[in-house]
Amino acid sequence: MKRISVFALSLFLLAGLSACEPEMASSTVDEPASHPLLDKYTPFRLDVDVSGLSDKQREMVALLVEASEPIRSIYWQQAYGDGEALLESISDQDLKEFVVMNFGPWDRLEGNEPFIDTAGPKPAGANFYPANVTKEEFDAAAERNDELTSLYSMVRRDDAGDLMAVPYHAYFEEETQRISNLLKQAAELAEDPGFKKYLELRSEAILVDDYLESDRAWMDMKNNDIDVVIGPIETYEDQLYGYKAAHELFVLLKDQEWSARLSRYAALLPGLQEGLPVPDQYKSEVPGTDSDLGAYDVLVTAGDANAGSKTIAINLPNDERVQLEKGTRRLQLKNIMRAKFEKILVPIAGELVAEDQRSNVTFDAFFGNTMFHEVAHGLGIKNTITDRGTVREALRNHASAMEEGKADVLGLYMITELIEQDEWDGDLMNHYTTFMASIFRSIRFGSSSAHGRANLIRYNFFKEQGAFTFDEASGTYSVNPDAMASAVETLSNRILTMQGDGDYDAVEAFVNEYAKVGPDLQADLDRLSNAGIPVDIVYEQGPELLSLN
Repeated sequence: MKRISVFALSLFLLAGLSACEPEMASSTVDEPASHPLLDKYTPFRLDVDVSGLSDKQREMVALLVEASEPIRSIYWQQAYGDGEALLESISDQDLKEFVVMNFGPWDRLEGNEPFIDTAGPKPAGANFYPANVTKEEFDAAAERNDELTSLYSMVRRDDAGDLMAVPYHAYFEEETQRISNLLKQAAELAEDPGFKKYLELRSEAILVDDYLESDRAWMDMKNNDIDVVIGPIETYEDQLYGYKAAHELFVLLKDQEWSARLSRYAALLPGLQEGLPVPDQYKSEVPGTDSDLGAYDVLVTAGDANAGSKTIAINLPNDERVQLEKGTRRLQLKNIMRAKFEKILVPIAGELVAEDQRSNVTFDAFFGNTMFHEVAHGLGIKNTITDRGTVREALRNHASAMEEGKADVLGLYMITELIEQDEWDGDLMNHYTTFMASIFRSIRFGSSSAHGRANLIRYNFFKEQGAFTFDEASGTYSVNPDAMASAVETLSNRILTMQGDGDYDAVEAFVNEYAKVGPDLQADLDRLSNAGIPVDIVYEQGPELLSLN
């Protein structure tokens, strides 16, 4: 397999990372001469054509790309600590590269198992919390100080050893100020009024850790060619509580033609909400009607967006207030989807899908499944019906996996409904078979990934329901369409109900029962690895690939 470019490593080293005092120590290690770990990833160049951009847009993109350096610095500190010291302790360049790809010495595709012997287990709370904090200590302290549970704070110890919350804008003051300045400069160049307003508000938001108004402005943008997702957004990195949002960056180029084709589906959300297979109290919220769908090409990523497995779509904002008021925007990352389909999903189908169903694995179905997965995030319920707060607050570290699982099955449920209503021109068997093949693709992201756990749950639940069968002779799977439809509806009901109830103990029991790899599944995953099929892609990216000068 082609060896991965060291561009990501060199870009990190050039950034001159200035990390805060680490919570996790590292030491010099001896490594083997070569590392097949790299073969889990296949390279993909983010060399998007930007020739159609105006001079001002090119300058603006260059400024947004520059923001990748402080974003990367912050994320290193959130995920690990002193990344510079860790890299200096490693002499083997291949291993260094794998450390950079994982933002630490733990393999994100293998349940965060350490791949450096001296690293030890990864703390569930990454570096958001002191390494020696216990849940009992944190829960007791949080009852006295609710700032400890803020999405936008690092938890540290004061001089007396007690837990305290340090807001991101104070803890990462230098990097935050630089990001804000770059966004302000970009705003001065913005030609679209909506995008200009968003950049101005985002530049202020990151200085005070209050993103409500900038999220609203982001929802109001409609005609901008360039887009940027920047700041602390997803909580996947915090597997202790799921409280802390990690910093990330996407710089995107909108495909106006594709986006126009997709835009009409957001208007169907209220009707789809009414038809969900749950009692009325679990679908009482009305999704915002200002949601939109769009297709984009990724120009550059950084931080949480560039750690381990790569996303193929974005559904934001996460703020429940904005979701209920305006809905969400669903951004389909077209160039990344195409890469994963061709480089990973098609080879997986060749190994594990029955020969007579392989032709049902299509890019159109993959795109549609992904798109409606993102649409489905806007369905269901955001606030528990049992006065336990938001679903995210009630389910804590399981919230992300349950939400991803909900979006997967509801997306397929919606496709089934829309095909029956002649609102979607697709072959249901193509969607089912492509969906099944994608389960194996996503399971390989590992149990440390919310998407990986969600797909493990679905594999085991669907297997139990007979949605697919395994043929011992050929070693392949076949979809049973009637049982698949039934399983989709049953699991949709189960997840939506658990989210609405907000019963943490019930959800934990459900996850423990279904989010596991049995020996048969492990044998299938081993076959994919032995066949040399990569687990995911790694980006070759940088300003020079964009030809901005």
